[in-house]
Amino acid sequence: MGLIIISFIAFISLGLPDGLLGVAWPGIREYFDLPVDALGIIIFCGTGGYMLSSFLNGILIRSLGIGRLLSLSCAATACSLFVYAQTNNWLVFVTFAVINGLGAGAIDASINTYVAKYHSSRMMQWLHAGFGLGITSGPLIMTLGISLTSHWQGGYLFVSIAIAILASVFFVTKRMWLGISVYNNQDHHAETEASLFETLKTIPAQLSMLTFFLYGGVELGLGMWIYSLLTESRGVALEVAGFIAGSYWGMFTVGRIIAGLYTKKIADRKLIYLSVCLALLGIGLLITNSGQLTSIIGIGVAGLAIAPIFPGLVSNTASRVGQIHNANTIGLQIAASGFGIAIVPSLAGLLAKIYGLEAIPLYLLIVLSLMLLVFAAMNFQSNKKAR
Repeated sequence: MGLIIISFIAFISLGLPDGLLGVAWPGIREYFDLPVDALGIIIFCGTGGYMLSSFLNGILIRSLGIGRLLSLSCAATACSLFVYAQTNNWLVFVTFAVINGLGAGAIDASINTYVAKYHSSRMMQWLHAGFGLGITSGPLIMTLGISLTSHWQGGYLFVSIAIAILASVFFVTKRMWLGISVYNNQDHHAETEASLFETLKTIPAQLSMLTFFLYGGVELGLGMWIYSLLTESRGVALEVAGFIAGSYWGMFTVGRIIAGLYTKKIADRKLIYLSVCLALLGIGLLITNSGQLTSIIGIGVAGLAIAPIFPGLVSNTASRVGQIHNANTIGLQIAASGFGIAIVPSLAGLLAKIYGLEAIPLYLLIVLSLMLLVFAAMNFQSNKKAR
């Protein structure tokens, strides 16, 4: 019980920095005198660090152990946020975005590996709801910090202190992880598993990677750009915009909690189709720009609907690609999602620079529609193979 509580705390801390950035970005952009699309630099650098530490996760766990790795990763995250709050040098800010990504990737991969081996799929859904709780709190903390101090740095300073305390907790409790192995000792299934190259050549695996690329970009892109859209394009008050941005991640959290309760009552494919269609409806309401209430409803619906898609796609992997490609494809999907998080929101910033911020929700609607088409193509391929 103690380790799963620590895991939940770790995932809450994992979500906090992502939630801060969307609300802080207008102030950061003004402070460093940057174009609107420069947000892509932070996202790209952070994702690069995230993917690197995820890729090296096995080596890091073997070298440090999960407990020590968690404490060091949290310390790296806390240090990065503290530097964000103190530096007036854009290059230093970007450099520590990479370090922040390194810490986040190690936390994410380590905890996911542990929970996948020792706990149920329901617990996995709720673990990711913990991430949602952290990313929901981020906009609210940053909005409060800006309203109290008139500066974005205060939110980062507060969260850096909170995560430093968590790093101390993880360091003190690191011995609790002794004896926990995240690797299977038996390898008797190895002969039935395809090689990575063989998996990459299959159309279902390629479509799966494309689906995760598109999904990851929409999920974070919407969360990152809501605040800027509302405050800079639609004239919404800072506090109200912060609440609306927080409502996206709040409903995202609720969606994963509900999904954990109903994982055995609705098929993954049906859940994903329903979720994508509802998310399209929510983004469509945001595009109409017909008032704050419509924006709140649209963003809330989008957050609620998007939440179960990622876990549902992971659970559905074997039925799409076959058991021999399952393990390889899951890893490829996570990597593709990371690329999507780096590329799709960055392109949104570029479009905003050229056509204005109102282009972003329409762009994300198109990306999500494309994801629905790719998912339908995957199902067609898997059904054809089954016949």
